[in-house]
Amino acid sequence: MIANNDMNVATATIADLLARNWWLVLLRGIAAILFGVLAFVWPAITLFALVFLFGAYALATGILSLMLAYKAPKGYPRFGALIIGGILSIIAGLIAFFMPGLTAVGLLILIAAWAIITGIIEIMAAIKLRKEIDHEWLLVLAGLLSVVFGVLLVLMPGPGALVLVWWVGAYALVLGILLLALAFKLRHLAGGHLTSAAARA
Repeated sequence: MIANNDMNVATATIADLLARNWWLVLLRGIAAILFGVLAFVWPAITLFALVFLFGAYALATGILSLMLAYKAPKGYPRFGALIIGGILSIIAGLIAFFMPGLTAVGLLILIAAWAIITGIIEIMAAIKLRKEIDHEWLLVLAGLLSVVFGVLLVLMPGPGALVLVWWVGAYALVLGILLLALAFKLRHLAGGHLTSAAARA
């Protein structure tokens, strides 16, 4: 019973943390949309430039995830999924920056692995939060999108650089929109928590 109570408290803490820091999720969504828009409005983008663009996005995503984990209240776990996802994103970004000579296949493998792993982490987080927030399906959908995108890249490695840019741009745009929707739902949840706290006071 004690273990179950501790688990419920930890889950509630995760939901409250996400709600209070909804703007970090918003920033992730904005970063994804900017990445996607740049990929589409820059049709002549070179593979070299795409590597750096992905690296910047992965670094931004990783830093925002670690910031969210760091904001966990003292005495509670730092939410391993956020830390692992953040570290992996930073590693992917650093690989892109320090290995700018990646071939199209190399970049494809890097993006596919990053998308699959981060997608699985997001799905796991959503499952833990399913009883705490009403719109966890947005996080599930974002995770599934990442996993499916990564698997498609692995199964169809043949597209040229331009098609790869379109794929990555479309994925980033849809992911960004989902994250924006989730951020505003979390903002609403945060408002509800403040109202409840004021009523109790």
